[in-house]
Amino acid sequence: MTITQLQYVLAVAEYKNFTLAAEKSFVTQPTLSMQVQKLEDELDVLIFDRSKKPISITEVGEKIVAQAKNIVNEASRIKDVVDQEKGFIGGDYTLGIIPTIMPTLLPMFLKTFINKYPKVNLIIKEQSTETLIRNIQDGHIDAAIAATPLEIEFIKERPLYYEPFVGYVPQEHRLGKAVTITPEDLDINDVLLLQDGHCFRDNVINLCKAPRNLGQEAFRLESGSFETLINLADENLGMTLLPYLNTLVLDEKKKEKLKYFEKPSPAREISLIYHKSELKIQITNALREVISSVVRGAIAFQDVKIISPINK
Repeated sequence: MTITQLQYVLAVAEYKNFTLAAEKSFVTQPTLSMQVQKLEDELDVLIFDRSKKPISITEVGEKIVAQAKNIVNEASRIKDVVDQEKGFIGGDYTLGIIPTIMPTLLPMFLKTFINKYPKVNLIIKEQSTETLIRNIQDGHIDAAIAATPLEIEFIKERPLYYEPFVGYVPQEHRLGKAVTITPEDLDINDVLLLQDGHCFRDNVINLCKAPRNLGQEAFRLESGSFETLINLADENLGMTLLPYLNTLVLDEKKKEKLKYFEKPSPAREISLIYHKSELKIQITNALREVISSVVRGAIAFQDVKIISPINK
């Protein structure tokens, strides 16, 4: 039994296809199939039921796959321990970021990080929170930046910053002449929302204390980007809420439509999240230090109230 064989088993278990598993493992299909077969012969069990399409995992195979994940992770820790002992910060590191954070945060820290840690090959993926969680569990990404708390047993959360919500309100709107706003001023029926799948949408619904089973008729419009929501608000189709960092890039005319909340300002907690096994923790710590130092200068708000992205 070898680590490589276990890695091949995990690939087949994930993709349910030997050809695709071989492609993702950067080996030929016959090589991967032969190694999986050798492991099955050694253990005298079938890990995969090849008679089904897609390939399925046998009952004993499920137990083997679960143990293989632990073994492969622990094997990876050996190199990780050596790197930490040497103080080496480098190598491949895959970071996931949710879509409502990527456009504003990434330009703020990326150049600083790659200049400070040139030996790190940073691979960045924009993914939904649900996908990030699954990829952290499966070991496909090393860490992610997402809105928290998530309250997931296998994930560690380390807050980076607290980002206040800001209202974007057309002058003709009922709140257009307000100096400041409060959560009680909000009417979910005229707040333009991001579409399902964005945690910021859940933040806003929780802030408005709206029921979770709102029907489609409760919303006039939904969109996948803040830019679209702003444009729709400019057409007097409602108001919207923006994360604070998104307001910094608006032109002066649009900034005139911003309405800040009375303190404590509702805010979302943004954290660096990663598996509790803490693989590549030295890179994770370096990343957190860079991001925290950069954002600290952009967000000076202290008196905030965290709005959870978790459905309640």
